Amino acid sequence: MKQEENYLEINKDSWNKRTASHLTSDFYDVEGFLNGKNSLNSIELDLLGDVKGKRILHLQCHFGQDSLSLARMGATVTGVDLSNNAINAGKELAKKMDLDVQFIACDVYDLPQHLDAEFDIVFTSYGTIGWLPDMNKWAALIARYLKPGGHFVFAEFHPVVWMFDDDFKIIKYNYSNSGPILENEEGTYADKTADIQQDYVMWNHGLAEVLTALLSNKISIQKIQEFDYSPYDCFDHTIEFEPRKYRIKHLDDKIPMVYALLGKMEV
Repeated sequence: MKQEENYLEINKDSWNKRTASHLTSDFYDVEGFLNGKNSLNSIELDLLGDVKGKRILHLQCHFGQDSLSLARMGATVTGVDLSNNAINAGKELAKKMDLDVQFIACDVYDLPQHLDAEFDIVFTSYGTIGWLPDMNKWAALIARYLKPGGHFVFAEFHPVVWMFDDDFKIIKYNYSNSGPILENEEGTYADKTADIQQDYVMWNHGLAEVLTALLSNKISIQKIQEFDYSPYDCFDHTIEFEPRKYRIKHLDDKIPMVYALLGKMEV
């Protein structure tokens, strides 16, 4: 299938198209961020703990708001993303903020060709693994960069969310990975009125697939949590029931929307 074979090219193009709209969107609020707003949420902050003095690798960082937030908190950060437009934007933000964050533009699977280092923490969050076909390869990469005893911090939208159609009315997709999902989108989750259109290729990954991949690569699970809300208003038909907590209005608290875990690299 041509789309699957060319998924990196297709997805890189889709994220390059999105980046300009994201930089000016209310969703990302770059102005507020530059004025001191921390882009991280309580879900991941609770797992990250005190990051001052820690070396952190941030995988699939988009244009680096979370990378830069971690640097503001005292960490030494390397951010990685497939989109060169996003990475260039991250570098510009780092200059404006006078923060020394290393940004690398590459496919996450190819990172060993660009970076040779060990980190105290590997971090990735929200809408990341769906762009990757192979969870074992992903977990092996995380293990490659974690120092012995280092921690993996992961927050992600729950696989149950990706089973639904955009209106959350019907079950449209498999819970588990059944191959590539080819989609076309007008606008973007951060600005649904944006005058852009893109194709993209994704995969669904159930919890067992993710956990097994991590455990098979000697990353033990210290904590796993599920949340019945999203910290982002990025889906249709949402209601904000508490500040920065969103649910699908007609589903209320009946489905998990996010999960998060803390892993530890075996010594």
